[in-house]
Amino acid sequence: MACFFRRIIAAKLSRTLQQAEDVFSPALSAVSVLKRQQQDAEFKLSVSILRENGILPSSGDVQQQTEDLATQLKQDSVVEGISAQRGKVFFRVNRTLLAQKVLEPFGKGEDDKFGLSSDLLKTLKRGTTLVEYSSPNIAKKFHAGHLRSTIIGNFIANLKESLGNKVIRMNYLGDWGMQFGLLGAGFNQFGCQTKLKQNPLQHLFEVYVLVNKEAEQNEAVQLAARDFFRQLEQKENQAVSLWQQFREISLSEYQDIYKRLGVHFDIYSGESFHQDQAQEVVQQLQSQGLLKTTERGLGVVDLSPAGDMSSVCTVLRSDGTTLYITRDLAAAIDRREKYHFDEMIYVTDKSQANHFHQLFQILQAMGHSWADRCQHVAFGLVRGMKTRQGDVVFLEDVLDEARARMLHNMNQSETTKDMDNPEDTAQKVGISALIAQDFKGQLLSDYKFDWDQVLQAQGDTGVFLQYTHARLCSLIKTNEGVEADTFDPSLLLEQTSIPVLQHLLSYDEVLYQAAQDLQPKHLLRFLLKLCQLIGTAHKKLQVKGSPQDVAQARLRLFSGAHSVLANGMRILGMTPVEKM
Repeated sequence: MACFFRRIIAAKLSRTLQQAEDVFSPALSAVSVLKRQQQDAEFKLSVSILRENGILPSSGDVQQQTEDLATQLKQDSVVEGISAQRGKVFFRVNRTLLAQKVLEPFGKGEDDKFGLSSDLLKTLKRGTTLVEYSSPNIAKKFHAGHLRSTIIGNFIANLKESLGNKVIRMNYLGDWGMQFGLLGAGFNQFGCQTKLKQNPLQHLFEVYVLVNKEAEQNEAVQLAARDFFRQLEQKENQAVSLWQQFREISLSEYQDIYKRLGVHFDIYSGESFHQDQAQEVVQQLQSQGLLKTTERGLGVVDLSPAGDMSSVCTVLRSDGTTLYITRDLAAAIDRREKYHFDEMIYVTDKSQANHFHQLFQILQAMGHSWADRCQHVAFGLVRGMKTRQGDVVFLEDVLDEARARMLHNMNQSETTKDMDNPEDTAQKVGISALIAQDFKGQLLSDYKFDWDQVLQAQGDTGVFLQYTHARLCSLIKTNEGVEADTFDPSLLLEQTSIPVLQHLLSYDEVLYQAAQDLQPKHLLRFLLKLCQLIGTAHKKLQVKGSPQDVAQARLRLFSGAHSVLANGMRILGMTPVEKM
């Protein structure tokens, strides 16, 4: 793998520059494969980084330093070529050794571990990671807008788990607050238990619309809502029983959606769990002198640097009831005590950035030093997500549409007829298409949704990833029995196989980069490029009908690429299909 070559190059640099080997790791990286052509070198060293880190003098001409260093370094049986260009030293490795080192892990039953034991990834901190994501409001159908939080959070959890962290996947439901007073009062007026059993969330949605309209014109409805929420807070049986019914039917419907998406949670929590603890947080803030009372009777925490109340966060209403942020403070403290996490990641849209900034500030002010290990991963909005019927409100409609469109596209293909369950395949491919569309750019950016682009079989799409995976599965199945424990790497020196090997070298760097900034675009782009390179190699490198040793070597190449593609897709949250 890549770390074998990095160690050899680092040792060479260490001897020449009289420095420890590990100081060269930040400056050393695999060369990107462009335009499906093999590169002249596999690794590059940035002289600028060596200058910044004090390993080389920071003064003088960079290019001259680069050329001098390249001249001092000696070639050997592993590093066959060393050259200098634009402030970088390039290293070309022995291509037979390249094929051997990249592909040998796949003969040892370590297909799903490829790249994960790299020295580079060992430098990452490991521990317990709690990821809070999805988090819909109960008693409402799953909105299409919740798709981003769900799939981004799932990616982060998968990534952290693959890198050796213990991951706790948490869904923090919006299951408390004045809206439940309104819904409870509305259900008493407009609700019907028969309709609730037939189509639970649709009926609650209709009730919520009706009661909102009524509350705008009728103050008695507002009073009834406040009274119902007071009954909830005081744990009166009838109100709590209705609320529990709303929560259970919501959770049941959400779990059906999660099953379709291939997403699971370890814990379903919610604001309601921290109602009593939120009052304890208020008392702590008071005892620490952090709680101030405004003229209007609000309980606030002063977050202004000068302590002049120019920037405050409200944690208590004038009637003594707590707010969303108060419950979030209680939840964070409770999670730290319960799960002893090393990091906690919240995945929500960018409109909540200030909320989390204030949350972390208050936790720090309360003396919780672990607050600096809490992170908010924010994302932008999706624009123009529509079905044929018009504007989308519910995620279920988007998933149905993706499956239906994909099934229509697949029905144009002859191979679809051989499938046991084309609908299931269409669903998995359709969801992969939605994920790939979402992960292409920076998470913080808004993007415009386009069905035609999403479901294209060619180009940078999830359909292309699934098509390539299915094609590789077919190739491996067709050549069953050809695979051997050993292979001759010298038979993989063609113009089309070398770029695949060179590209696989950078897999650990891609995972490292994704772990640093939690952006899925790095891994998605890597996999899309891998599929392009596989497509070119597949056309040129015949397995069936080739001499046995050639067939074995080529099959090892395609099997290795298949494993990396499947592993990467799973980290992104896609379920690879074997036929389509």
